[in-house]
Amino acid sequence: MDLSKILSISGKPGLYLMVGEAKNNLIVESLLDGKKIPSFAHDRVSTLKEISIYTDTEDVALEQVFKNINEHTGGKAVDNPKKTSGEALKATFSAILPDYDRDAVYVSDIKKIFTWFNLLLEKDLLDFSEDAEEESEENSEEETVVEEKQEEKPEE
Repeated sequence: MDLSKILSISGKPGLYLMVGEAKNNLIVESLLDGKKIPSFAHDRVSTLKEISIYTDTEDVALEQVFKNINEHTGGKAVDNPKKTSGEALKATFSAILPDYDRDAVYVSDIKKIFTWFNLLLEKDLLDFSEDAEEESEENSEEETVVEEKQEEKPEE
């Protein structure tokens, strides 16, 4: 899952996919309607890769929050966050990220995160299988190192 090409532009609804660069702007495509528009230097643009959520201990990357949402919902979309009550959204989010900072993360932020998750899931831009492959590769590498160390030990 590469969130570095998916952008949030403040003041504009939805998410955008960066499709090109010009001299003084970025060319972005709306994930909502597919229209391509320029994004200028004065627009506040953030990639989803650089967004994180405040917790009581340390900030958690949005990518990890999306993984937690995916595990919580079983790979399905979250019920319409715009029609869900604030208390229900907080309860769901605390099940997904138990130690999120309740003073710094507002209901509007939670709605936005769930809306983004649904949009990315609908557009098939969330791929959690590659992360599972990376974890299994890391585990197999660790097992190989352990096996090699065991072979190096002289028998008594």
